[in-house]
Amino acid sequence: MSTETSTLAAGLERREATQQYLTFSLGDEVFAMDIRTVREIIQHASMTVVPLMPDFVRGVINLRGAVVPVIDLQSRFGRSHSAVGKKTCIVIFDASSQGDSQMLGLWVDAVSEVIDISESSIEPTPSFGTTISREFIRGLGKVNEDFIPIIETDKALSLDDMAAIVERHNR
Repeated sequence: MSTETSTLAAGLERREATQQYLTFSLGDEVFAMDIRTVREIIQHASMTVVPLMPDFVRGVINLRGAVVPVIDLQSRFGRSHSAVGKKTCIVIFDASSQGDSQMLGLWVDAVSEVIDISESSIEPTPSFGTTISREFIRGLGKVNEDFIPIIETDKALSLDDMAAIVERHNR
């Protein structure tokens, strides 16, 4: 095998082992989510409040004729509501449940950038020191010298779990 071929093969291997993540902030913390589930990012807009919903459901928006629930991630993590700021936006992404997919909006304080994180740079979530439930975190992506929690959207924003919360909330 020539040097050029082996260099190309090594480059392809690295590329395959790297995943892209959208980074965003909640307060002064930075988080990431798998970019493959993200459809678009929109500016914060007025939304319709739906009665009898848990606190973390801020309301619904009309996105080109589709009703999209908007989840306040800060509140979903058991914290206070996020305030509206200059950079507040809604990340529209696909949430899946038992093979079904639904668009959800994720209310975040600001979107930062798309970054590459290799699988080998993702550390397991520690059993201490996190301010949110460990099941909501896929792992900690090491970027330079920093660690960025990667949200496990299928757990943190599980449609089944949220439906169960709504049901308990309405009893």
